[in-house]
Amino acid sequence: MTKISLRLLSSFRNRMILIFFMIIIVPFLIFAYYAHIKSIEGISNANTTISMSYLQQTKKNFEIYLDRMNDQVNDLIGNKRLQELLENRPETAEDEEAFTVNLLTVLYQNTPLIDAFRVHVYPIAPRTYSTYMNTIGESTAVEDEAWFRRSLRTIVPTWHLSMPRQGLYAKPLLTYVKRFSGLHDQLPRGIVATDLSEDQLKRFISPSDRMDGQKLLLLDEEGLVLYDTSDNAWTGRPMPSERFIDDIRKGTEGAESISIDGATHLATYQRMDSEPWVLVSLTPLHELTGTIEEINRLLVIFLIVYLICCLGVVFYITVYFTQPIVKLVRLMRKFESGSFQPAFPWLTRQDEVGWLYRGFGSLAQKIEGLIEEASRSERKKKELEFQVLSHQINPHFLYNTLESIRWKAENHGRSDIGEMVSALGNLLRLSLNQGKEITTLGREIEQVKAYVQIEQARMGQPVRIITVFEEETLALPFLRLLLQPLVENAIQHSVRDNFEKGKILLSGRREGQDIVIEIVDNGHGIPEETLARLALDTDAGTEPAGARRRGVGLRNVNDRLKLYFGERYKLQIDTGPGRGTKITLRHPVLKDEEAEGEAAASID
Repeated sequence: MTKISLRLLSSFRNRMILIFFMIIIVPFLIFAYYAHIKSIEGISNANTTISMSYLQQTKKNFEIYLDRMNDQVNDLIGNKRLQELLENRPETAEDEEAFTVNLLTVLYQNTPLIDAFRVHVYPIAPRTYSTYMNTIGESTAVEDEAWFRRSLRTIVPTWHLSMPRQGLYAKPLLTYVKRFSGLHDQLPRGIVATDLSEDQLKRFISPSDRMDGQKLLLLDEEGLVLYDTSDNAWTGRPMPSERFIDDIRKGTEGAESISIDGATHLATYQRMDSEPWVLVSLTPLHELTGTIEEINRLLVIFLIVYLICCLGVVFYITVYFTQPIVKLVRLMRKFESGSFQPAFPWLTRQDEVGWLYRGFGSLAQKIEGLIEEASRSERKKKELEFQVLSHQINPHFLYNTLESIRWKAENHGRSDIGEMVSALGNLLRLSLNQGKEITTLGREIEQVKAYVQIEQARMGQPVRIITVFEEETLALPFLRLLLQPLVENAIQHSVRDNFEKGKILLSGRREGQDIVIEIVDNGHGIPEETLARLALDTDAGTEPAGARRRGVGLRNVNDRLKLYFGERYKLQIDTGPGRGTKITLRHPVLKDEEAEGEAAASID
């Protein structure tokens, strides 16, 4: 990834575009983002201040109402007649009916004075007052409910949230439950349950001008919603933000941003003093930032237009300035790789770019001319080297052969001299090859056989040589005078010392686009010091004189292969003391037109 980034930044065009955007676009975006954040922050702070002030006033008014309601409930509990009726339990059905009538009369006279939706007075043991409980529409099983049992165990008032699903008032009720005892003793007399409906709570906990989605909540110490100004949507359920519940448990008031159902809200809270409750105000952030969002939309439109204009400028600079330079760089890279096919489409321009193209075109033409001249010189040099290397072999062998004929004529006077001379003529004919450098592999093998025939006649010993070639390789074009020097080397340095056991294997095959020829003998091998003196990879001019005399055949073949076909086609020698020598020669498969071109080059 880092390499790709560096390669992109190395382009002049890409750097200009990057600088352009960094100088103009990036500061603009940073300023717009900073302005947006500060606007949101300012609106949030203003809303927090207003919400906190409203919650403080709501808390004050609501606590006053709760204190007043508690006093009204205490007045009811202190009613002498109520205390007398609950002091003794009725013993008969007539006593229970009288109790019911008298208690309801007391309640009808006093409960209207309590500012609440409904007030119930329950005896300590509701099951013993079945007539009364049926009259007020309550079940005697109320004493088994958790809130009733909890109230019996404590003298501290408790609160209970009920969620009626049916009946005349199927809405949440927040009930103030208080156990009371006798006026002159501590014996429990009954329980007063004062129901606060939505109407009572709405008078104190409801914003006057509410925005869409804004709501006020009344939470208990566990985070349960006791009242929700939005049609009690969350009433009876925990507030859907555990993080916010944890935060309000740690402090008495505060403000923060919370996320509910994927929407961000500004939440402020105020803890009440008289009850373990918390007043919470929730305002959707998008309602506060509606105007800013309109401004942001206009800003985005402006930014898009601005970017289009900037892209137009970048396009103009790219097409008329950087793109021509990029094309020029590509042409230069092609020239570096050796592709000399100049194309200059901007020669008519009269600015600096046009001058660059014309100057580069003129320079390229001069370089191409110099390369062609150097190529011709190199070709002539190679032809001369071929001739020198070829002529080094022919006189050397011709001298040895003529010396052998003279020796035979003087010392034996035998008829095989004619055969030897005939073989020599055939050898010379194949060697000269009508002045062409390219012959065929089959003619090269005939030349080797003629040479072996002459060597056998000269030394008076049979040379055991085996030739194994694939039939299809015999007609392939082949550089002349490659095999005979290698076979000569094998005879002189391996077989000559042991004609009875010594043998030479000459094999050839085709591998892909190469002809692979191996000359293998079972002689003593070439010693390490001799290989070091041959030094086929060194320059002939730096080789020791003794090594040049002993390895002229190997070196000439190796040099001719490299000069014609490159370093890949130099000889490979595998040898060692006691395991013979294996020389591998690779020769490319030449096409007919290549062979004709090589032959023509040698004649020229």
